[in-house]
Amino acid sequence: MDIKRAKNEIKNSIQAYLAKDEFGEYRIPAVRQRPILLMGAPGIGKTAVMEQVARECGVALVSYSITHHTRQSAIGLPFISHKNYGGKEYAVTEYTMSEIIASVYDKMEETGLKEGILFIDEINCASETLAPAMLQFLQCKTFGAHKVPYGWLIAAAGNPPEYNKSVREFDVVTLDRVKKIDVEPDFNVWKEYAYKQGIHGAIISYLEIRKNHFYAMETTVDGKRFVTARGWEDLSTILKVYEDMNLPVDEGLVYQYLQHRKIAKDFANYLDLYRKYRSDYRVDDILRGEYTKQAVAKLQEAPFDERLSVMGLLLSKLSEGFQKAYEADLMVTGLHGALLELKERFASPYCKETPWENLFTGLVEEREMAFTRERKAGLLEKTAERARMRELERLQFFLAEGKKAGCREKENAFALVKELFAAEAEKREETIDAASLALDNAFAFLEETFGAGQEMVIFITELTTNFYSVKFISENGSEKYYRYNQELLFDEKQKTILQDIEKAKTKLDLLF
Repeated sequence: MDIKRAKNEIKNSIQAYLAKDEFGEYRIPAVRQRPILLMGAPGIGKTAVMEQVARECGVALVSYSITHHTRQSAIGLPFISHKNYGGKEYAVTEYTMSEIIASVYDKMEETGLKEGILFIDEINCASETLAPAMLQFLQCKTFGAHKVPYGWLIAAAGNPPEYNKSVREFDVVTLDRVKKIDVEPDFNVWKEYAYKQGIHGAIISYLEIRKNHFYAMETTVDGKRFVTARGWEDLSTILKVYEDMNLPVDEGLVYQYLQHRKIAKDFANYLDLYRKYRSDYRVDDILRGEYTKQAVAKLQEAPFDERLSVMGLLLSKLSEGFQKAYEADLMVTGLHGALLELKERFASPYCKETPWENLFTGLVEEREMAFTRERKAGLLEKTAERARMRELERLQFFLAEGKKAGCREKENAFALVKELFAAEAEKREETIDAASLALDNAFAFLEETFGAGQEMVIFITELTTNFYSVKFISENGSEKYYRYNQELLFDEKQKTILQDIEKAKTKLDLLF
């Protein structure tokens, strides 16, 4: 199955495993909570999926790669203790707590979360001395003599033998005790993740044209040649930093991440074209509504690959705007909640004699502590984390401005804070308006260039795939998006075509 479906399967399993009855007991007892075993090619996002599931389920995550461990670090070190049996004392070998189990308790301590997922990567690549312990771990949920804490679930991942020479096959006894999920790479599914993670627009645009280059694993006389989803994501990160620092990007850099010479060269060439199109068509001008007739005519005559690239550039810039609007909305919403809480504290009869700055400082410190716990627990995705950081920075600014203004009474301090908040809310509206205008201008350019042709179909489809554009349009609207979406009727057209094919098949069957 694809990684998106696998994620839903895992998420449903976690929710079912953590479901409790009216007595607070787990409905599925620990012995029946089968460890989840993800099997799939390297670099397709197995670890990232576990991080997303833990975040969305609101539980902690401890992740280890078992290839980094020896038997001693995994199950603990032996020591001699003395015990009395039948009135006689014996020297007994015991073990210190496993580093892995200890890290689970550490995670509970630092995050306050008592439920979580213990994820072991590359589990079928354990060393020969550690392999029996891994089987025991999957079968009995213990490392050595130490059990995985109550409320913690086990997930593991491994690579099929064709990708790793050191893979060990699991026996039937072990496989009969796990929930095995096989995962395969799928670009269309990964593209949704890519939009949300802000993957470089050139990568998404290139892979839209060269879908077969998304994942490759080949064995040649010169060794392995491969490209993975992990490679594309890491390449995206370095490309953005290099561009911000005006550092050169060439085939050599690309090959460091895409270790397949042909694909690396092809993408490096495409990246040069992508930048050229950005300059030639002046994408920023298009989104400001300042495009020229020459740009329209040039794109009308351009080959299809070039048209896709220009649409990719437009979508990438639009996505940046939508993401900024989403982040601004999260930040302002968080500020609004903080100010409501501050208002309650100011009005509380128990805080009548407490200076307003002490109450405000206490609120900020509490929110900072909550943010730190959530961050350590991995419960915040990237955009939400940035929004929270900006929210805390603004609260600190509000507090400093109140002190600077010499406010003495709570009413005066809160009135000032309300003014400062109103300015932040106005900035959010300006961000939203800018993104809406850019979207309208993109539609105007595409309408003049292609009308309601296949390019518009692609544009609407990509907007529907992108998390940030869907979020933005659902909350702020877009008359042209809804109109074209309704006119094009993607799903209905597809259903009609499939129904016509089935009818034709039925007629043929009746004839013969």
